[in-house]
Amino acid sequence: MSRLMLVGATGLVGGHVLQQALADPRVAQVVAPTRRPLPAHPKLLNPVVDFRRLPTQAEWWAVDALVCTLGTTLRQAGSQQAFYQVDHDAVLEVAYLARRHGARSMAFNSALGADAGSRVFYSRTKGETERDLQAVGFASLTLVRPGLIGGARAESRPLERLAVVLTGLLQPLLPRRWRVVPAESIAQHLLRAAIVAQPGVHVLPSEVLLQPPA
Repeated sequence: MSRLMLVGATGLVGGHVLQQALADPRVAQVVAPTRRPLPAHPKLLNPVVDFRRLPTQAEWWAVDALVCTLGTTLRQAGSQQAFYQVDHDAVLEVAYLARRHGARSMAFNSALGADAGSRVFYSRTKGETERDLQAVGFASLTLVRPGLIGGARAESRPLERLAVVLTGLLQPLLPRRWRVVPAESIAQHLLRAAIVAQPGVHVLPSEVLLQPPA
């Protein structure tokens, strides 16, 4: 692979994908559009963008594969409408633009319980995003569904942090799908899926993410 696009590089999982991709000899260049600049790296192209007004004709959209870890929280977004704009609309726009410019594979960091028919707003949004991504036309699409994600976040998420701690204490007693998944492991699966680009639509449940990619 020559060029990989990473959207969501400033987040917990996205940060791990960025580190791994920059160190991976299979990736010649990482294109990572962000709202704020990233530290410079010889393999990194870092356009600073407004995700509400993406430049649709920029040359840097021409990549071979896309990894998307873009997402927010209801608390950060401030409303369900604002949350949906990030976790659904922005993800779909990035996917369409990358596909239009030649990307053949995409790996998307979704969530445990994603279901377009769910009564839970968060799960329904993730499910609708997964559903709509399947209509974009990628030859290879991988939907990664972690449960609680382990790792140090830059932003404060006290309830999520408490849930991770409690789940960690109960880890040996819990079914594998409910265990905390390290962010680094999720990143490994996302990166591998984008690079390998196995044809078709693939779903990686949380229990699979606990193991290194095959």
